[in-house]
Amino acid sequence: MRLSILISVLVLLFCCVLNTLAGEPAERKLWPAGALLKNDQQVVDPYYLFYPADPAKNTGTAVVIFPGGGYWTVVMDREGSRIAEWLNTIGVNGIVVNYRRGPGSQHPVPLMDAQRAIRTVRYHAAEWGINPQRIGVMGFSAGGHLAATSGVHYDAGNSAAADPIERVSSRPDFMVLVYAVISMEEMYTHGGSLANLLGEKPGADLIKYLSLDTQITQDTPPTFLILSNEDTVVPAENSVLFYLGLRKAGVPAEMHIFAPGKHGFDLGLGDPVLSVWPELCKNWLAWQGLLK
Repeated sequence: MRLSILISVLVLLFCCVLNTLAGEPAERKLWPAGALLKNDQQVVDPYYLFYPADPAKNTGTAVVIFPGGGYWTVVMDREGSRIAEWLNTIGVNGIVVNYRRGPGSQHPVPLMDAQRAIRTVRYHAAEWGINPQRIGVMGFSAGGHLAATSGVHYDAGNSAAADPIERVSSRPDFMVLVYAVISMEEMYTHGGSLANLLGEKPGADLIKYLSLDTQITQDTPPTFLILSNEDTVVPAENSVLFYLGLRKAGVPAEMHIFAPGKHGFDLGLGDPVLSVWPELCKNWLAWQGLLK
């Protein structure tokens, strides 16, 4: 087990070095015509970085990655590019999204960006060597909330839209949620994420709508959850409630709760306990038939 962990860490570090030498992928705008709010106030354009899998290893599976940051910032390195580089080692394409957040970009703006990212990957699937039925999402902390929101509040696309990307479904085919914020209820939520996403005094209906454990249906995508008991920033109850909701709805789900692990452990590199979760995730993806 320890040798396997060491090999995995060395492979990931090697990939990071190669990526550093090659440079980061070019930023691609989510909204080429410009990102506009409902009041037409121009904001900084959200973008994504595409990390394609090696064609010789490409499984046709893609993961749209939403880094965390409390809906205030986005941790693009540890919970973004590092994750995409790991996915590449198992033949999975990674798409890291820098979504809008914070004042002026509260709900539904982050969700609009998340849905747009999923639609974009599905629209370009043939061009990018991706199976359009193998597009999942992965999110960390508040990015986990955004990923899960995309999995419970999706649509089939607008067939009448002038923009062809907007005609495509935004439903992810699977979800990987890592120490994710799930609930907006005061008892369990992360206060910063709540305030940054919904403002200081959100209504009860909006809180329920974005308390995602209450929004699960039988059509919610299969989900893999990772969290730690030691996390004092986002209580474990968030993921546990989501898992129980999935189970009740009959949605395939797998959850791993580690005893150690402070919030934000990303891949757990260097930790003999936490560093096993990517291998567990790989096994789950294989069980779902996504690594063939």
